[in-house]
Amino acid sequence: MHQIPPKPGILSIAPYVGGKSSARAGVKTIKLSSNENPLGASPAARKAFAACESTLHRYPDGSASKLREAIAQTQQLPAEKLLCGAGSDELIGLLIHAYAGIGDEVLMSRHGFLMYQIYAQGFGASVVMAPEKNLQTDVDAMLAAITPRTRIVFLANPNNPTGSYLPRSELHRLHAGIPRHVLLVIDGAYSEYLTAANYSDGHELVAHGNVCVLHTFSKIHALSALRVGWGYTSEEIVQVINRIRGPFNLSSAAIAAAAAAISDEEFIRHSRDTNNQQLAWFQQELAAIGLAFVPSVANFVLVRFPGGSHDAARANSFLMERGLIVREVAGYGLPEYLRISIGLEEENKAVIATLKEFLAS
Repeated sequence: MHQIPPKPGILSIAPYVGGKSSARAGVKTIKLSSNENPLGASPAARKAFAACESTLHRYPDGSASKLREAIAQTQQLPAEKLLCGAGSDELIGLLIHAYAGIGDEVLMSRHGFLMYQIYAQGFGASVVMAPEKNLQTDVDAMLAAITPRTRIVFLANPNNPTGSYLPRSELHRLHAGIPRHVLLVIDGAYSEYLTAANYSDGHELVAHGNVCVLHTFSKIHALSALRVGWGYTSEEIVQVINRIRGPFNLSSAAIAAAAAAISDEEFIRHSRDTNNQQLAWFQQELAAIGLAFVPSVANFVLVRFPGGSHDAARANSFLMERGLIVREVAGYGLPEYLRISIGLEEENKAVIATLKEFLAS
């Protein structure tokens, strides 16, 4: 059979592998591999989704005006500076498509979200990874890695898979050192979980014209299945992205459910409080059983295993045999770690009990 060759570089991309969803047959499964909200979607979002049943034969609103208006109202942002996409993943790809290509460089931290690298390579751009310091983005290393070929700088804040974050002062220092013709993309997929006084989602930097802040409905809003993301940036960048995105990139159900979700402040607050309470307990218990971890502010913890007979691969197999699905992160250059999402109280207790059993084996 004749093979049609793809563009140069495509076959060198390692495909993104999401968190596993099933363990061995016959075992009750607890999925803690994808940083999902274990509470599920808000009642308001579910109701809005169900109400779309009678209009499935109609095309959605290509401008997602209802969703942009809901975001504008709840976040106190101008609707004309908002982008909506099929997950923040799509917006990452569209930004690279628009602003970087062959001969250009896209800069990220060493253990940043893998989709930055995958999209950049897909559009022919070179990926530069700045070294981190203690598994946290190093602003000095990021600034030192900027060259005349740099077109986009990606910063996940908080970062996935480490759970660490840059405080406002460091975020501003990073932006101040980036040339004005270079786009800074701040990925705030987990920003809604933070309550720290020294944290900023970066919205205040958008006024400079070279910043785009991304958010997702897949985490605290629990709409992972619908694939909805949004971005806040300059009107000029919005107009550029609207020229290359699909005309109906969000379904009517996604628009309706997301608009309801972001307006349900009580559910958002409950989700944040529940997660942060369980996160504190989980990290306390990890320390008690002697496992090192990266202090997290998100809805997951990156846990380090000692090696030998108790290395991360063996720990993952031990957990999987008992129906506990977590995330291996060797693809991020962290083979000695597992990333464990924060679940419901009984799920988190099951993980700790199983890890204790594993360490004693």
